[in-house]
Amino acid sequence: MAPSSTPAEASRAPLGRVLTAMVTPFTAGGDLDLPAAQRLATHLVDTGNDGLVVSGTTGESPTTSDAEKDALLRAVVEAVGDRATVVAGTGTNDTRHAVELSVQAEKAGAHGLLVVTPYYNKPPQEGLLAHFRTIADSTGLPVMLYDIPGRTGTAIATETLIRLGEHQRIVAVKDAKGDIAGTTAVLARSDLAYYSGSDEWNLALLATGAVGVVSVVAHVAAREYADMLAAVDAGDLATARAIDRRLVPAFQAIMTRTQGAIMAKAALEVLGVLPGRTVRPPLVPATEDQLRALGTDLREAGLTS
Repeated sequence: MAPSSTPAEASRAPLGRVLTAMVTPFTAGGDLDLPAAQRLATHLVDTGNDGLVVSGTTGESPTTSDAEKDALLRAVVEAVGDRATVVAGTGTNDTRHAVELSVQAEKAGAHGLLVVTPYYNKPPQEGLLAHFRTIADSTGLPVMLYDIPGRTGTAIATETLIRLGEHQRIVAVKDAKGDIAGTTAVLARSDLAYYSGSDEWNLALLATGAVGVVSVVAHVAAREYADMLAAVDAGDLATARAIDRRLVPAFQAIMTRTQGAIMAKAALEVLGVLPGRTVRPPLVPATEDQLRALGTDLREAGLTS
């Protein structure tokens, strides 16, 4: 079920409007569970997402191999690629490797690429320009930049984003920087489509001009976010605020108790969508205490009975 939107709003959102940064299911023994991934992808689209990000950080991309990323992407495209946009996370801190992953994703049927700022090696802005342009030149797919300096150690500067927006295939930004002034400047001076990349910023960025969300909490609240988008589109900020505030416990449960992928998998287990909550080291599964708190928070948010 795609979110309700006007044709004008939808046309500004090149990769969908409500996208979940999908977790990667594993068996109890830690192997990739492709049947579970297909069931999860189907569930997410059935419950309000019109896009999925596969092999993002929430998908535990640091601990999956290139071959696993390829198999996972192919499985998700097969399951829902005719009903939703499937975006492949292909960014690394090695430009050549990111190009290889991007080419692989295009061959696997991805509809777009999510490319994170190179992490740990802290390239200068000219290095970021070269990195992102090289990746965008390597395939025919649209690229969403992922600006998350809290994880990568490097922000994409406002002027750099504006320059990157001149590339015909760099079309969007997943914004997890928390710089509203910078976001506003980029929106004013480029055609880049902005997506909120931090659930606590969803309403603020939508009100500023973002066209959608790339969300972890949307594992359990995609319909609610679709309704929030529709309210913002209609200029009904009172309704949008009410939805945002009702979801505060869900955000706290999934994004503040411990690492997001851990709690998203736990929530999906609680809801009966996943058979287990296995994660790969160095992540560890949610504890029984965390599960009990999660159940309370989801009920308070109105997401379970």
